[in-house]
Amino acid sequence: MATLYTHQDSNIRKTWLLIGTFLIVVIGIGWFASFYYDDPTILFIAVFFAIFMNIFSYWYSDKIVLAMHRAKEVTRESHPDLWNMTENLAITAGLPMPRLYIIREASPNAFATGRNKEHAAVAVTSGLMQILDKSEMEGVIAHELAHIGNRDILVMTIVVVLVGFVTLLADFFTRSLWWGGGRDRDNKAGGILMIIGLVLMILSPIFATLIQLAVSRRREFLADASGALLTRYPEGLANALKKIHAHSAGHPMRTANKATAHMFIANPFGGKKRNVSKFFMTHPPVEERIQALLNK
Repeated sequence: MATLYTHQDSNIRKTWLLIGTFLIVVIGIGWFASFYYDDPTILFIAVFFAIFMNIFSYWYSDKIVLAMHRAKEVTRESHPDLWNMTENLAITAGLPMPRLYIIREASPNAFATGRNKEHAAVAVTSGLMQILDKSEMEGVIAHELAHIGNRDILVMTIVVVLVGFVTLLADFFTRSLWWGGGRDRDNKAGGILMIIGLVLMILSPIFATLIQLAVSRRREFLADASGALLTRYPEGLANALKKIHAHSAGHPMRTANKATAHMFIANPFGGKKRNVSKFFMTHPPVEERIQALLNK
């Protein structure tokens, strides 16, 4: 019989499969751009830029995200309940104590960031602390610690960087078409190849975004399951999700940003867009997450 934790390994494999596919697409796009312009330097520059962006994001992404949302670090003395709760759950999970941050936002939400478990941070909004009771708050913190333990943060950072890189490369290629360039091709095969490459370049940002969203949705289900396993009380996180969804609907965070929306436990833009396909949602529907937690 399927249980709350049945699909964890499957979700991890699917996530890495998506990322592997994404890397192949990026390499293919870089190769086509260099081939079309008959300039292998483009491919070398693209590879160098991708490596540079990965290194930069690896070391500084957490600081950038925390600054974007005006998060302020807290201590045991300033927030003893939150600190002790997080410390106890971290010990149970076998993780180092992460840095804790508060975001002065009425909209309830939370996210985890950092390059690894030794350099991780958990941020919660002041609104979240006001509406949740202890068991619900533990569910949310456990969810964020699960992201740290499952290495979701690094995975999502890599995907975000690749999405940005592919979008930039596609934009460069499509804009340059208006100014000419590329190989002169008089044969039909060359024309077909150019059309295929052009379509790939135009659709690649959409494809990249869909992969980003798909990885994000999978990691949310996995973190829900891992967080519930940590607290041994799935109802706590399920109730927290209900409250977060009810309070945030129609009340987006003031610092909400599309680049970081996938990092939060719930959509920071709020709203109940029932007419939007799940394909374009940064988070799984709350109802599906609750059903999975309660094994219904």
